Amino acid sequence: SIPPFLSAGDTSVLAGIYGPAEAKLSKELPDRATLEVLLRPKVGLPGVLERSREQQLRQTCEAVVLGVLHPRTAITLVLQVLSDAGSLLSCCLNAACMGLLDAGLPLSSLFCGVTCALGPNGTIALDPTVRQEQEARAVLTFAIDSSERKVLMATTKGSCSVEELQQCLATAQRAADTIFQFYRDSLHRRYSKS
Repeated sequence: SIPPFLSAGDTSVLAGIYGPAEAKLSKELPDRATLEVLLRPKVGLPGVLERSREQQLRQTCEAVVLGVLHPRTAITLVLQVLSDAGSLLSCCLNAACMGLLDAGLPLSSLFCGVTCALGPNGTIALDPTVRQEQEARAVLTFAIDSSERKVLMATTKGSCSVEELQQCLATAQRAADTIFQFYRDSLHRRYSKS
């Protein structure tokens, strides 16, 4: 089957899931699956930024993957950046969730990524472009779960007040509904018999 490919505006990421498979003895966990996330930039080798994002992605995925159903195994998620026009981390989060769904791994809930850019005048832009991110006072990315709209992961670049943070979170939680509907529609199209 074709690997999950997610595009958000002009940003696109390809996700590949491998496993559950036999884990290396040094990485094997007796009570659950080991989850590894690899983020590959469009060109060149992964750097510090990619390693940091890999950790954020891994922690988010670990919060929902029911790894206890596959003890002593390894699951590898590879995300290949095809183009980056802004909101890359949220696109990676969405590609990761779609990849986990497509692979049939057991999940406690779905999750999605939403990026907000807080403009100099306090306006909130969803899914900002690279230029909007550069001009923003703060860029916030949230990973939100589908069951209770809880925040699984949040990262901020820049500065904002507590009130602005809460406004961005509320905006992201509302936007999450649209993303979860997109997941449902995509899965329905992919697996419908008609």
